[in-house]
Amino acid sequence: MIDTPRLTRRSALALGAASAAILAEARAAPVAAGPITALPAHRLAAMIAGREVSSAEVTGAFLDRIERLNPAVNAIIGMPERAGLMAQAAAADAAVKAGGPLGALHGLPHAVKDLSAVAGLRWTMGSPIFRDQVAKADGLMAERLRLAGVVFIGKTNSPEFGLGSHTYNPVWGTTRNPWDLTRSAGGSTGGGAVALALDLLPLADGSDYGGSLRNPAGWNSVFGLRPSLGRVPGDGPDDWLTSMGVAGPMARSVADLALLFSVQAGYDERRPMMLEGSGELFRSVQGEGMKGKRIGWAGDLGGAVPYEPGVLETCRKALARFEAMGAVVEDAVPDFPVEQAWQAFVKLRHWQQGGNLLALYRDPAKRALLKEAAVWEVEGGLALSAFDVNAWSTVRSGWSRAVHKLFQRYDYWVMPTSQLFPFPAEWVYPKAIAGQEMRTYHEWMKATCLVTLSGCPVVAVPAGFGPQGLPMGLQIVAPVHEDAACLAAAAAWEAVSGDILSRRPPLA
Repeated sequence: MIDTPRLTRRSALALGAASAAILAEARAAPVAAGPITALPAHRLAAMIAGREVSSAEVTGAFLDRIERLNPAVNAIIGMPERAGLMAQAAAADAAVKAGGPLGALHGLPHAVKDLSAVAGLRWTMGSPIFRDQVAKADGLMAERLRLAGVVFIGKTNSPEFGLGSHTYNPVWGTTRNPWDLTRSAGGSTGGGAVALALDLLPLADGSDYGGSLRNPAGWNSVFGLRPSLGRVPGDGPDDWLTSMGVAGPMARSVADLALLFSVQAGYDERRPMMLEGSGELFRSVQGEGMKGKRIGWAGDLGGAVPYEPGVLETCRKALARFEAMGAVVEDAVPDFPVEQAWQAFVKLRHWQQGGNLLALYRDPAKRALLKEAAVWEVEGGLALSAFDVNAWSTVRSGWSRAVHKLFQRYDYWVMPTSQLFPFPAEWVYPKAIAGQEMRTYHEWMKATCLVTLSGCPVVAVPAGFGPQGLPMGLQIVAPVHEDAACLAAAAAWEAVSGDILSRRPPLA
């Protein structure tokens, strides 16, 4: 169990200041027409704080929509009884009436990805080993969300231990894509992405190791941000050897993406490798002028990464929007062996992910309940020595330096969020792409994994739709620690992509 102390006073004060600025800005924004569940999260938060609408009304509207649409997609799981949820909303409304300080997300209904602990809610991580586990305390993600004032209504579905970019597990079942219910929703933040696409939630938190905030965002036509390492505090047991996995936001708009990121991000003195600064720094996002900007197009990385027909064409065509704004797009591939970089990712993931699961693997009864990918990660890690880890980390550094060199010429580096369009939900993973066999359960996500390996922040934006009408996303990569640049580029993209963003899934 995670038993994390409350936020320090310094952290709480910083988040409180951010909340005041966020609410002031949102109250000045125009009100959009439409059902309450379709309103932007930042606008809903301002309306609740201004007593234009109650948290009870907002929460009730989202619960009604979940009741109607969620059974078809299985995005939101582990929900308590409605009466208890509405009691939370009533308490949020009482806090508004009391006139005290409010968090940036006060009164908004929220479901946390099931890899994170929320006190009092089931915390299964998609594993039958933890089928009945109830969290005793909030993890760091839930801690910040609670301080921001959300109404916790349940969890969002994830693959077992987040392994694989397809959301299915033996506890909760499969999450389906609302654009085609026979297809995968992506993962591992698949439940959150689907909930956003169908307006079942105003915001969704998630995590990303090899593409878990990017692939599902692309496959559901929403936005996702993988931050720089150290921007968002994590719950891992090791404070010093930093994992390549990070927590981050997913949303229906860039303003909402920035809102949730402003709550998630920021220094925490309990995590010594955290970057200094408050999440408030990322709240005021403006679309960047793209005239004169240089954009590197990764394509298939010189033939090293296979793509299903239509993926590259959809994304390269989408880049004409940036070109129309005055940007220059050129082919750009790091000067480093892609296969060597890929092997470094595989080996370092064995060490990091396998290490997290080692105790379960060593218990024969629990090992029998682990999915095949989990066993493979652990056994791959057991085959590595400490010197092997050091050697592969050096390879990783070579790759990240090669990517850094690209940014001496380019402002952004772009590529698709996945190597194929959503595949049948019954598959475990695609065994081949464009005739090339996939050697691992995650090689079909090689392009996103290689961005992870670089350490760069990256935002996923909706790129459009392929030949069968299924969504695809575009990764916009910025230099290390330039998270604000990712948000600015995404805002610029959003401003010229109304035709893409206005399309809704058939189920909606």
